[in-house]
Amino acid sequence: MAHDTQTLNQSRNLFGDQQQIWLFGYGSLIYKVDFDYLERRPAHIENWTRRFWQGSHDHRGTPDAPGRVATLIEKPGAICKGMAYLNTPAVFDHLDHREKNGYLRFTTEMTFDNGDTAQGLVYIATEENAAFLGPASAYDIARHIKSSTGPSGPNDEYLLKLESALRDMQADDEHVFEIASHLREL
Repeated sequence: MAHDTQTLNQSRNLFGDQQQIWLFGYGSLIYKVDFDYLERRPAHIENWTRRFWQGSHDHRGTPDAPGRVATLIEKPGAICKGMAYLNTPAVFDHLDHREKNGYLRFTTEMTFDNGDTAQGLVYIATEENAAFLGPASAYDIARHIKSSTGPSGPNDEYLLKLESALRDMQADDEHVFEIASHLREL
């Protein structure tokens, strides 16, 4: 699959005739909300874990030196905490452009902090996309992040803002916290 998934996402009608749809954010969509939404609520999804295994050629790196950003990896029994946004389908034109570097929209069930559930969408960069970098040690990921920058700023800013947002939400994420700890030591 090509780096730019914008056209592919726009061709997939996952909205049906819904006038409002939830979006689950687990990376920069937690702390960088540059779109209008109707409602925002903490939520989680099950059997997925956040990993810094996706390359960023367009935001936190360049085509020649991609940064590393978060994606989701299937893991039975895992819980990934994030933020859910209720939107109209019109917002996805902007989000498809923002998340175009290998991310596809998928449907998911999310659970809100009060126990209610809802179907929604989530952007996931799978192993099949051309920008997928895959696993590495937390230390190696931290070194990679420390040396990367792109049009949206330094890669370490992405990591540290995500870490701060997760701590504010009281969402424990060993992977993110370990990488951030290594980054501070470098």
